[in-house]
Order: sequence, then C-alpha cells, then structure tokens
Amino acid sequence: MRAAPTCPRCFGSLHAPSVWSSAWRCDAHGDVLPYQPPWPPSVAAVEAMRKSSTVPVWLPWPLPPGWLVSGFAEVGDERTGGRASVVALSGPSVTMGPADLLVIAEEPGVGLGAAFAGLDGPDPGAGFDAGPPNAKVDVLGHPAPLWCVVGAADRAAYAGEAMGNWLWTIAWPAEAGCLIALLQLSLRDLREHDQDLDLPFGAFSPRLED
Repeated sequence: MRAAPTCPRCFGSLHAPSVWSSAWRCDAHGDVLPYQPPWPPSVAAVEAMRKSSTVPVWLPWPLPPGWLVSGFAEVGDERTGGRASVVALSGPSVTMGPADLLVIAEEPGVGLGAAFAGLDGPDPGAGFDAGPPNAKVDVLGHPAPLWCVVGAADRAAYAGEAMGNWLWTIAWPAEAGCLIALLQLSLRDLREHDQDLDLPFGAFSPRLED
C-alpha cells in the first residue's frame, strides 16, 4: 500500500475529499492538489507519469556523465491528472561527493517547486526575473532562461518558464547549482513516445521525500 498524499507546499498531512468537498485540504494552506508518494526509478514509473501528467515531464538528455535517474513524483489525483511533475537525478558534484537534482514542471500556484526550494510562497515571487538570467537550458530546441532563487541555504534553486508552466531546477548541495549553468542541459519531455531512451536508473532519491 502506498503512503498517503501530502501537501505540495509544506509536505504536511492532508484531509482527504469527503461528501462535503471534493478537494484535498491542508490545515496551513487550505485546498491544495495532493503531492503523491514518489515512485522509485523504473520503466513502470515512466509509463505512469506519461499516462497521468498534464504538464511536461522534463528529463535532461543526454544525462551529464555519471548521472542516473533516481525517481519520479507528481502532484494531482485521478480527477485532476498530474499538474506538477518531478524527475530526480543523482550523480557526481563539481566538488567531491554526490549531488542530487530535481527538475520540476508545474502549473502556476501548485507550490511544489517553491517548497523544494525552501520558499514560503507558492511561486518564485515577484521580481525574481528582473535581471539577466543566471543560466539557460535547452527546451525542445529553444533556450529557456532560468534565474537563481534564494531559498534554503543547503541547496541551489533556479526558476523560469517553459510551455506555460513553471520550470524549476533544484540541486543539492548548493555548490552543485553551478552544474545548471555549466552543463547547458537539454530537456526532453518523457511524455513523448517518439523516443527510445535507455534510461540509466540508480538508487531512489530521498530528496523526493523532503
């Protein structure tokens, strides 16, 4: 049996829908879409995300050398479909030791990217993109600018927009954030079936259970 869904903004417990309301409810954040228990990395998880997600499921491809896919997660339920997607990756950092990276696509207001970044609000916040971008990624052949967002000190968070949805990249430790700027990642949408990717799977990422 899978664990119960949690709040995408604080990862706290939720009140399930009832005869009085069809919404999931967080005591701190009111009605929210549920953050579902994450999936370990597998082909079955990829297929589940393809079927349910209404937003892109972004995967950097090709992966940086030594990096592995380490899990998947989404926000939503059978009624709403997946309104936020997360792909977790793990690999070597620029400095010594391992690093973790989450790539998140979400509809505005869901709040999952901000929660993983360590922000209080549901989105990056007003004025986050006022200056020049700090990094860029390639999204389906087009450059997408990303701006550094100041959140929790132990991680590096970047936010931008792609295909009408928020795009977040969040890396641990904070020093690993330079990977986003240096590697010029190219993102592919795993929902597209016209691709034959032999994904290298690693151990499940505990970052998905933040």
